[in-house]
Amino acid sequence: MNLGVIGFGLRSYVMIEAMKKIDDSLKIKAITDIRDLKPDLKKYKYSDEEIEKINFYSDVDDMLKSEKLDGILIGTRCSLHTAMALKVFPTGIPVFLEKPVATNIEDLQKLYAAVSEDEKLDDRVLVSFPLRFTPLVQFSKEIIDSGKIGKIEHVQAVNNVPYGRCYYHDWYRDQNETGGLFLQKATHDLDYLNYLLGYKPIKLCAMKSKQIFKGNKPAGLKCADCAEADTCNESPINVKLNTGEDNDGDYCCFAVDTGNEDSGDVLVEYDTGMHLSYSQNFFARKAAQKRGARLLGYYGTLEFDWYTSEINVYMHQTNRVENYKITPTSGHDGGDYALALNFLNLINGKEKSKATLKEGILSALMCLKAKESAETETFQDIKLK
Repeated sequence: MNLGVIGFGLRSYVMIEAMKKIDDSLKIKAITDIRDLKPDLKKYKYSDEEIEKINFYSDVDDMLKSEKLDGILIGTRCSLHTAMALKVFPTGIPVFLEKPVATNIEDLQKLYAAVSEDEKLDDRVLVSFPLRFTPLVQFSKEIIDSGKIGKIEHVQAVNNVPYGRCYYHDWYRDQNETGGLFLQKATHDLDYLNYLLGYKPIKLCAMKSKQIFKGNKPAGLKCADCAEADTCNESPINVKLNTGEDNDGDYCCFAVDTGNEDSGDVLVEYDTGMHLSYSQNFFARKAAQKRGARLLGYYGTLEFDWYTSEINVYMHQTNRVENYKITPTSGHDGGDYALALNFLNLINGKEKSKATLKEGILSALMCLKAKESAETETFQDIKLK
C-alpha cells in the first residue's frame, strides 16, 4: 500500500505510525514538502534505507503526475489544506485531510462547490476529527441514542487547554496560518457535538477576548534575547522550573505581534429549537484542565471529560448515578487509531469515510462564523451564501 504525503510534520508522522500498526505493508512512497525533510525523518527514527525509498518533491503537481498512490495524507499548515485538497480530488485517490479543512470562507466555498459537483468525495475524504472516534464519545453516543436520558435539549461544553502556550510562542501565533483559535480547537469540539446530537445547527453568536497573552514587547522578540527571561513565568527556564514542562516555541508571548485570542465562547442554535454553549480557554493550566460536555435530556444528564476518562449519567427521576471509567489509550484517547483504521478500510474499499468532507466543511463554517460574530457583535446564520 503506497502512501503519498503532502506536508510532513508531527501530525503526519503520528497518523502514519498509527496506520503502520494496523497494516505493516503501508509504505511512504512519496512526500511533497518545501523543506529538506531528511533530517526530520531521521529525528522520527526513519532509517537511511527507508528514506532512500521515498521519492521527494517540492511541487505537488509533479508528485501526482509521477506516482501511483493508493492514498494521500494532507498535513500542511492550515492555510494550505484547501489548495492541496483541490489538487488531489480530481485524481480519485482517497484523502486523509487535516483539520480545519479551510481557514477562510472563500476556500470553504471552493470545497463546497467540489463536493456538490462530486458527491462521492464524501465517501473518499476522511477529515482528521479523532474526538468523535474516541471510546468516550462512542459510548456516550450509544447511551444518548438509546433514549435513556431522553432527547437532548441543552448542552454545556468546555475546553480548558492546559498546553495552550504553543498558540503564543510558536508558529501557531500567526493567525494568517491558523485562522484563529476557533478554527484550531473549536473545530474538533463542535464536530463531536454535532455528531452526538445529530441535529442541524442553524445560527450562532460568539465572543472572544485577549486578556493575558498581549503586551508591548517588540515584534519578533525571542525568549532567549529577552532581558526579563529570569523573571518571566513564560520563559523556557521558568516553565521548566515551575511545571517540569518544555516551552512550546521560541517567541515572546507578550510581544505586539503575538496573535490569537486567549478565550472564546460560542452559543449555537439547532433546528430543534435547543441550543448549546461552548467555552474554550488557553491560559488554564495543570489541574484546571477540562475537555468535555454535559448533555441534558428530560430523564437524565450525561457528562464526560477526556482528562478524567469518565462518563457520569445522572438520572433525573430516580436517585441513581451511573459512573463509567474508560481506560485511556494513546493518540487522542484512541481516536487516532480509529481514524487510521477507517482510512485504511476506505483505501481498501471496505468502508466509507466516517468523518466526511461535508462534516469538515460544516465545522469550519461554524468556526469562521463564530470568528465573524465575535468581531462584528452579530448573530450569524450557519450557511454558505
